[in-house]
Parts: sequence; C-alpha cells; structure tokens
Amino acid sequence: MTWHRNPLCGFDLETTGVDPETSRIVTGCAVRFGGGQPSTARSWVVDPGVEIPDEATAIHGWTSGAARSAGRPAAESVEEITAALAEAADAGLPVVAMNAQFDLTLLDREARRYGILPLFDRAVPCVIDPKVLDKKVDRFRRGGRTLTDLCRHYVVQLDEAHTAEADAVAACAVTWKLANRYQWLKRLDLADLHEQQVHWAREQAEGLRDHFARTDGKQELAASVRLDWPLVPAPRAGVSL
Repeated sequence: MTWHRNPLCGFDLETTGVDPETSRIVTGCAVRFGGGQPSTARSWVVDPGVEIPDEATAIHGWTSGAARSAGRPAAESVEEITAALAEAADAGLPVVAMNAQFDLTLLDREARRYGILPLFDRAVPCVIDPKVLDKKVDRFRRGGRTLTDLCRHYVVQLDEAHTAEADAVAACAVTWKLANRYQWLKRLDLADLHEQQVHWAREQAEGLRDHFARTDGKQELAASVRLDWPLVPAPRAGVSL
C-alpha cells in the first residue's frame, strides 16, 4: 500500500507573527487523517505570554485577552505538541505541514525557549510539505501558492482558513490529491520523498532568493531567504531567540 493510503499526521500552528525565531504559538493542531478512518484531531489554545499584534489577530482571530483567558501555559502546550508529533513519527506517520519550514522551526524555537527537548531531538520525522510538492510538480503555474490557493486548485474544501485544525486537515487533503494526480510521488517511499523535498525546497528557495536579488526594491529580502528544509538550524549558543 502506498504512503498516501495510510494515515497522515497533519500539523498546523497559528502564531503571533511571521518570524519563526521570535514568534509564539497561539493555537496548534495535530490531526490523524486518512487511512480509511475518520479524521481525529488534538488542538491547543496557548497563552503565548506576549501581546498578539493586531495584524496577527486579523488573520486567525485570537486577541491577546482571549488567548490569555482560554489558553494554557505555553510551556505545557509546547511539550504536548512536540510529544504528539514525536509519537506520530515513531508510529511511522509522516508529518504533513503547509510551509513546514516555518511551523517546525517555530515549534523548535518554542521548545528551546522553555527548556523542552525539541522534536528533531526526539524523533526522525518524515515531513511532507504540499507547498514544496506543488511547486515541484507544477512549477510554472501562475497565481498564488497559499493553502487557500492550493485548496482551490486541487478542489479541497477549506471552510475555516487560518484555524489550525482546518488548515492541518486541508494540508493533508491537498497532499492526498497531489499524490493521486502525480502518481510518481506516491511510488516514492517516505524516506525518499522526504530527502527529495530537501533538495526541491532548496532549489525553490534559491530561485526565490535570486528573484529578490534581481528585482528593484526587493534586493534586501534576498538575504532573509533560508535554504534549509524542513527545519532551520537553531542559532548558536549565546544568540538570543
């Protein structure tokens, strides 16, 4: 049986910002998807311990007051999220995350912030990123590449975009559609698929970096493009997160 017929572990975070080095988790979800069984999800609301900027609230809907009231302490939640993903990886489930580099790097930094053993020190997850896959199989397609864009293109329902559970489920559904449409993807075993994505993601990031470098007004963005996938290595000791 090919990997896309077995369960997937969808993962998504909603956060305080767009920098994985400094942003904090507001909500998270790990969902078991597929394998011939109904989806089951475990979700977290987190008190991030900092104010949530208005621009982040405009995306996911959580205000600082609401997160403080409904959220659990960040350290407890980060430990549970990390443990849930490690358990899934140990069970052989791939971790599916849209723009995995961001979510997995941010989770890593949150773990280090609270003295928690990070995911990649607990397990060796095979990661699947529908954003990387889509750019590989349909490189020259015009238009956006957000999760909403991919759901529209691959005909996947997404009713509550920017809620962690809906986005985690949608990432899995898009991945399933990709594997079903481009059947050579599902013929790769998970370890090979993971390694191939390391190379594809690097090529894609290099292309973006080069685009910024030659585009007037965007040259300064080139230096911010990271080539690592699915995890940006943590800063050296002594460098503040």
